[in-house]
Amino acid sequence: MTDFKKIGIYHNPDLGKSVLEGISNSLKNHQMEPVILKPSSEVQENIDLILTVGGDGTVLAGLIHLPNCPVLAVNYGTVGFLTTGNPEDLDKILERIQQGRFVISERSILECLHPQGTAYAVNELVIKGATRLVNMALTINGHPIRKIRGDGFIVGTATGSTGYLLAAGSPIVMPELRCMILSGLNEYDFRARHLVITHDSRVELEILTNTREKEIHLAADGQSQGPLVPGDKVLIRESERRAKLIFMEPDYFFQNLSSRLSWFQRTGGA
Repeated sequence: MTDFKKIGIYHNPDLGKSVLEGISNSLKNHQMEPVILKPSSEVQENIDLILTVGGDGTVLAGLIHLPNCPVLAVNYGTVGFLTTGNPEDLDKILERIQQGRFVISERSILECLHPQGTAYAVNELVIKGATRLVNMALTINGHPIRKIRGDGFIVGTATGSTGYLLAAGSPIVMPELRCMILSGLNEYDFRARHLVITHDSRVELEILTNTREKEIHLAADGQSQGPLVPGDKVLIRESERRAKLIFMEPDYFFQNLSSRLSWFQRTGGA
């Protein structure tokens, strides 16, 4: 059984002080030591587990904050595909954690080499223009695949298939599957299709010089990584880092799909 003693609390900055105090008290009642984490501070290496308090965005930031550390996500947001329970369930969740009645879902993390440095993403990396179409060239494992002309392009993980990729019309993929999902954003080409490739692939996206858009940005899990200009290249591959999410049930993924997407909600007379 894993013994979690020192718990780092990574929270949405909009949460009230009373909420954090309540969570800290719950941890103390279960003989766990709470440590409030700040995005700008260095994380202590002896943290046993990160408890994220917020929505999926907070979970994603927490997973990147301390790579390879298990993350227990409590949903204070809206959708919460990555969360394991709601605030009222916290005491029961902590009891199950102490009893070892949980599963750890290990997920891929993408590593992106770009002109401003290196970025990591659990969900997706997005290149997007502001008002005009962006022209790009897609290369996989050194082989030119095709040219892209559209609002932008997404390279995501299976975890990201329930994020931005879902809105882009990509398939939903079981999150433990190691793969990359490639999807254009409003491409000006009826032949464009979503593409799923192996996890060990190397993806290169080059902003072509005939792009007229002046505001092109790269984002990792929704966080801006800076501007791109024609001629820039972005290299994407699977990182050696892993995202580790804690859930209470082995079939958590299908439970979340049913509840978050209301798949069993009646729509008519059936």
